[in-house]
This record gives sequence, structure tokens and C-alpha cells, in this order.
Amino acid sequence: MDFKKRIGIVPRKNLYTEEGYFVWCGTMFRFHDMYYMIYSRWEKSQGFGAWVTDSKLCLAKSETADGQFCHVKELFDYRGNTPEQRKVMHNPAAIVHKGKVYLYFMMNYGMGDWWEHRNRQRIGAAWTEDPEKEWTCLSDPVIDITPGGIDSLMTSNPTVTEMPDGRFLLVYKAVSIDGELPRGGAVICGAAVSDSPLGPFRKYNKPLFVNPEHPWSVEDPFIWYENGYFYALLKDYHGYFTKADTIWSGSTALFRSANGIDWEPDPEHPLAYLNELEFDDGHATLFSLERPQIFIEDGKTKYLLCACRFQANDDVTYNVKIPLEY
Repeated sequence: MDFKKRIGIVPRKNLYTEEGYFVWCGTMFRFHDMYYMIYSRWEKSQGFGAWVTDSKLCLAKSETADGQFCHVKELFDYRGNTPEQRKVMHNPAAIVHKGKVYLYFMMNYGMGDWWEHRNRQRIGAAWTEDPEKEWTCLSDPVIDITPGGIDSLMTSNPTVTEMPDGRFLLVYKAVSIDGELPRGGAVICGAAVSDSPLGPFRKYNKPLFVNPEHPWSVEDPFIWYENGYFYALLKDYHGYFTKADTIWSGSTALFRSANGIDWEPDPEHPLAYLNELEFDDGHATLFSLERPQIFIEDGKTKYLLCACRFQANDDVTYNVKIPLEY
């Protein structure tokens, strides 16, 4: 698959941001003829690095797929006086199944220490019958750490798709405790499968997408199924898989798999895209284009949503909705 050829011209109106906030990762879905985006944000005064200590999830909507999103509300109650009650949520990924919306996300808690929050990252899940009303959250992580496993320190960056046999495949970022703390071991990905969107998920204790030349291989996976294969988009920070000579976070790789567990770079087009976009008013090279999420409608890839930042020190960040030509 040559994913680059699907990427269309981006209207400037498709850049979503909010005054006073850093806006980052977003996931888009259709529900009852309305189009929704769940995205992360945190107060700009807290600094960009506060995504790990203060991020919250919000809901936005649009009446049409190509329309501009408008903020609706924060989704969950984040208040509390103890570390366990001061919840952080980030990296949303939503699917719609049999009249319900299922949401997966990174969650953690703490009192502000960056590494403490980072190493408490776990994957949570919630569901609703109406995204503008109440959501029910699982009380325990849907993907927790496994002592002695590839994810013995933390789990994050979830992405979920329904498999042809009706089961659900979840791919996620994993870090083991094997390594100098607080950083821990290599940043890799793992996979798990369940009969239900809410689990229990059975993990495959094998690392996916491993770069033998660097412990920080890839992250930010997004997976989907198309024409007999599972596909994955992942940030390739060192250009090992894409063979792209880029700066840090400069390319996104395309992988494929026949079963969702054993993956290889796409044999013909491992480079999905660079940090470049064609806007309706001209070309732009971006410092970051991260957290890819694809909106699929009627079996076709329609939009690629990415968190983006034009310059390294910009105090304005966006989620951009990129048209895809199927």
C-alpha cells in the first residue's frame, strides 16, 4: 500500500486548537449521524511537558465529516484531593460497535512528578450509549502491567480494531522494568486479543516493531484491517524502518500483518509519510506530526487525524484532520 498517495490537500480550517490550551491527540468517529472527536488538552500555563501530568480528555462534534469541530465538554471528572483521585487521561482511541462507543486511553495519577506519572501509565477503557451523556469507566486497567513481561513498567498508546473473526485486537506501547530507572527498558509495542471490546485481553508477550539499533524504536501505533491485511502506522523516530533521513520524529512507518501479531514493514512502501503537509494555501514542514488516528467510514479510510506542532517551541498546538483519498 502506498499510503502517501492517499494523503490529500488539507484545508486550514481542519486545524483544531483552543485558546489557552495545548491540544494534542484526537480520535474521530460517527455516531447517530453526528461526527465526534475525542481529544486531549491541558492548560498552556503548565507547559508542554504537562501532557503526562495534567492531560484531560474532551469531546468535540461536527454535523458533517468535513466540517469544523466545536468543543462540547470535558468527558470525565478529574477532581480529587489524593494522588489516586487526580487522574490524568491522554492518547484516546475510539471504536463504535453494536450501538456503543468504546474508548481506550492512557491513564495515570500522581502529584506532579513527571517520571512518577509516566511510569504509572496504564491503559483504561470506557463506554457509552451516547457520547454526549454519561460514560462508564472500567475500574481496573484494561491493559495493566505484567511482572516479568515486556510491559512490566508501563502500558500506553492503545489502538484497537475488530478482527475478521469478530475478536478485538489491541496494540499498545510497552516499557519493561529492565533498564536504568526511572526510564526503564526499551520502548516497544505489544499486542493483545479479546472476544469483547472490554476484555479480558490475552497478551502476546513478544515485542513488536523492534529497532535493533536503538531502544526507542517506535510508538503511537494506529491499526486497521483492509483487503486481507492488518496495517499499522507508527512513528519511526530514527528512520530505521522508513529509511528516511529525517530529524527526530520526522517520519511515520507503515507496517502490515496477516494475523495482527507478526508484523513487517510494508514490503513496497514502508514510508507512510514525512512531517509535511500540503495545505490549501501552501506547503508546510512541521516539527511534529504525531499520534496518527484514521477515521474509517463505510469501509474506507476518510481522514487521518494527527497531533501537530509547526515549530519546536510553538506555544500553539493542533489536531489536524487530513483528507484521505481511498
